[in-house]
Amino acid sequence: MKIKVSCIQTNSFISPTENINHVNSLISKAIKKKPDLICLPECVGIFSDDKSKLSEFCKNENFFLNFIKEFSKKNKVYFIIGSLPYAKSNRKFLNRSLVINDKGQVTGEYDKINLFNVKLNAEEQYLESRLYDSGKKIKVVPLPWGKLGLSICYDIRFPNLYKKLAKNGADFLSIPAAFTKTTGKAHWHTLIRSRAIENGCFVFAPAQCGIHENKRETYGHSMIVDPWGKILAEAKNKPTVITAQINVSSIKYFRSKIPSMTNYDS
Repeated sequence: MKIKVSCIQTNSFISPTENINHVNSLISKAIKKKPDLICLPECVGIFSDDKSKLSEFCKNENFFLNFIKEFSKKNKVYFIIGSLPYAKSNRKFLNRSLVINDKGQVTGEYDKINLFNVKLNAEEQYLESRLYDSGKKIKVVPLPWGKLGLSICYDIRFPNLYKKLAKNGADFLSIPAAFTKTTGKAHWHTLIRSRAIENGCFVFAPAQCGIHENKRETYGHSMIVDPWGKILAEAKNKPTVITAQINVSSIKYFRSKIPSMTNYDS
């Protein structure tokens, strides 16, 4: 079985309306290639670390989500929304990835487990837990072509999470991201390819790129990678669409060549 996958690379804004316009222009290009699945990056609905802006977005969360649902239903295409913020009763948020089917229905959700709390140097540090709470459960979602393991950005540095997803039947791994330029240049390609190789899975990794309104600079280089670690499609550092045709039946072939999954610890 062969399917076509598109990853959308964005330079997202604070304004949800601007993001809808931005995403619409890109997915309208993608749909011309007739993909079965379109993948969007982390923070695609709002790119902000302002609590009041995030709260305002959550009050109107259906504004962005409904736009994707309607596009999905109209064009009979599946979506992975890399992440949107969801408000909690304790006044923090969850960083949530969603799967939308070709009828415009939410069929799966995952809340980011590993939050980005790092100090890269004196000038560059991040504390995602200041605004967000960690998710608690891994998530594998059935698709018509196989099973999809969900994750978000910084999760990529925790290989045991992906081991669990693979053990739970994942054929594909979703890794939407807003990787910093600093860490992206050093580690992005290695980490994406490693997660594909060690789990025998296709990886879909749509990313943010460029300098954003909050001055954060993201790396870009969205990728689609096969279970052997081959990069099937890669973006550079500008908003764009990448598309690749993947052969789902090749998953079994690649895993048979290097049967490391059979040796996973319980």
